[in-house]
Amino acid sequence: MNLIIVESPAKAKTIKNFLGKDYEVVASKGHIRDLPKSRFGISVDEENHLVPAYSVAKENAATVKEITALAKKSDTIYIATDEDREGEAIGWHIAHAIKKDPQTLPRIVFHEITKTAINNALLNARKIDMNMVNAQQARRILDRVVGYKLSPLLSSKIQKGLSGGRVQSSTLKLVVDREREIRAFVPVEYWSIDTIFKKDIEATLISHKEDKLSKLSITNKNSADAITQSVKNDSFIISSIETKERRSQTPPPFMTSTLQQVASSKLGFTPKKTMMVAQTLYEGVKTPSGTSGVITYMRTDSLNLAHEALSAVRGVIESRFGKKYLPDEPKVYNKKAKGAQEAHEAIRPTMLQFTPEVASSFLKPDEIKLYRLIYERFMSCQMNDAVFEQQSILFSSKENEYRASGRKLIFDGFYALTGAEDKDKLLPVLKEGDTIDIQSIKPEQHFTEPPARYSEASLIKKLESEGVGRPSTYAPTIATLSGRTYVTIEKKQIIPTDMAFTVTEILEKNFADIVDISFTANMEEKLDEVAEGINDWQKLLSDFYFPFSEQVEDGKKNIVSLKMAKPLGRACPNCGEELLLRSGRFGEFIACSGFPKCKYTEQVEGAENKTQENTEPSGEVCDKCGKDMIVKSGRNGQFLACSGYPECKNTKSINIEEKISTTPCPECGGEISLKNSRRGAFWGCAGYPKCKFISKFEPTTIRCKAEGCGGVLAQRVYRGKDVYECIKCKTRTPIEEIPAK
Repeated sequence: MNLIIVESPAKAKTIKNFLGKDYEVVASKGHIRDLPKSRFGISVDEENHLVPAYSVAKENAATVKEITALAKKSDTIYIATDEDREGEAIGWHIAHAIKKDPQTLPRIVFHEITKTAINNALLNARKIDMNMVNAQQARRILDRVVGYKLSPLLSSKIQKGLSGGRVQSSTLKLVVDREREIRAFVPVEYWSIDTIFKKDIEATLISHKEDKLSKLSITNKNSADAITQSVKNDSFIISSIETKERRSQTPPPFMTSTLQQVASSKLGFTPKKTMMVAQTLYEGVKTPSGTSGVITYMRTDSLNLAHEALSAVRGVIESRFGKKYLPDEPKVYNKKAKGAQEAHEAIRPTMLQFTPEVASSFLKPDEIKLYRLIYERFMSCQMNDAVFEQQSILFSSKENEYRASGRKLIFDGFYALTGAEDKDKLLPVLKEGDTIDIQSIKPEQHFTEPPARYSEASLIKKLESEGVGRPSTYAPTIATLSGRTYVTIEKKQIIPTDMAFTVTEILEKNFADIVDISFTANMEEKLDEVAEGINDWQKLLSDFYFPFSEQVEDGKKNIVSLKMAKPLGRACPNCGEELLLRSGRFGEFIACSGFPKCKYTEQVEGAENKTQENTEPSGEVCDKCGKDMIVKSGRNGQFLACSGYPECKNTKSINIEEKISTTPCPECGGEISLKNSRRGAFWGCAGYPKCKFISKFEPTTIRCKAEGCGGVLAQRVYRGKDVYECIKCKTRTPIEEIPAK
């Protein structure tokens, strides 16, 4: 009997279906040997080498016992873990756990879980690559050193439950720096001269009195009015008509980062969800020919494609669309992520006959959505480009020149599969030298917009371009930032919390390298060199460990503690733990001592003097238990709660007197007033249900300057400080930074 050891039970089941009785396939279920969870687990030997103390966790003992028993009965033991560094290291650990010399066990790799790929792998076994193993060990130890030394320091100086990490902290700084740019942004006024010539031709003013104009050239109303008057007095002729061909190039096949980005923007998937669904498609799903992996390995930063796959897809394109959609030669994509080293092929379907139409009968809804994305991206990357006819017309006068642009799709190319993203914009037939009149002209004021917050997709793109992290780290890094409440994700925007600023500021002052993007990217390059056998992994670790340890010791002595928590003698209404008065970026606030498990907070508003024994009676009785109702304050303002809490958790909203706002409804111009609901008071339009405008805070007439927003600002108190908050995108700005209108 021969034994094949893989990582995933689903993968084991799929591979077992391909092989006969001579093979047993067993799963390690990931890492079975690792650094201990409850202690540092790294020592320093006499040569200043960092020595990891690997051990088998209790939950993995049964798996090790099973694999060991099967190994004793096997003629040949194949290590068949994933083909990246992590998989190489897992295979090395498995060999040690079952007391085998790793270099004596044949190592097989495959990029897809199909019968052909498995059989080819068995015929081309190699040894475990120790350079890749050492690169993974170095990464694991670096992350343990930073996590185990930095996280306790942050918890002791700021607040318990905080964490720091080598990739995590530099990623957090990217998010915080972007928010700093947004807060420091000062809008710049500029004007456009929107002009439409006869026959509804929209045109852009490109020069005035021989001065070339850009988007921001016209900076005030006087200039805009002067140019507008000049244009009105001018006579225009068609001075130039230029037609040329423009190609819309086919997109490259997916790698991990681009799959996560497109799945986020088109499907609304988080990176974590994308990888979970892709893992299932890779390890095996039901198909007409039985269980099989239907995509190649999904953790990759390569754009290579196997010759067999290219030959197959070219045949499908020609039969389905015709020869004119097929390039003369297969398209090759060489652009790689910075430092790309991991897997050896892009993400693609393994069976082209398993079309999305066929797959829809076998896959779950999320699986078919992602599979269709991968399938169509692979097909389209080997089709011909789409071709447009681009037209440019110049309208000239003595003092001014306009340009109008149009386009027409003349060959759909890969759009025949994906659908056209660029719409036609046809211009009428005109002749050079003809005169043309203006139909309408309107100067319009604009203000420059601040940079947009990162979305999950754009943050991954930034990390990839900077060389921070690797395909396997993008999703867990973002998930960690969100899970640690360093960021919130609202309407696809990543917004740093106050704690993110506090942690980042401390790290910038005391651990500049940890949050420095170039330092983190350079470390990734050094790890790549270890994997290539160029760099020594122990020297890499020593060069980092000893200076960093000194920084941590200095931090313990010199970083001033920000723990200014004062017990209030009140229980958290969510979990019952004690509430504490804390100090944050925008002043004092109340938070649960059970953070991070409980994230309950309140505004202060004198609440530090409120105790359960000194609450304001309301004069009402509980309609559930008959006890007195008392007035309490929560995140939505004051409300009534039963004095019998926690036995009785009944609450009621407080009736409020109607109040009419002096500000008209920002959506319809009607009257808005303060109303009541079971969730607290809110401002609503009197035109309901025709107008459904509502706001938690009374709106102003000031509009939000965030890119693509334009929502109304409302004045409120946020953690002890007066701010303007956008009703639409929730962006908060200190009130003194925006002049009242």
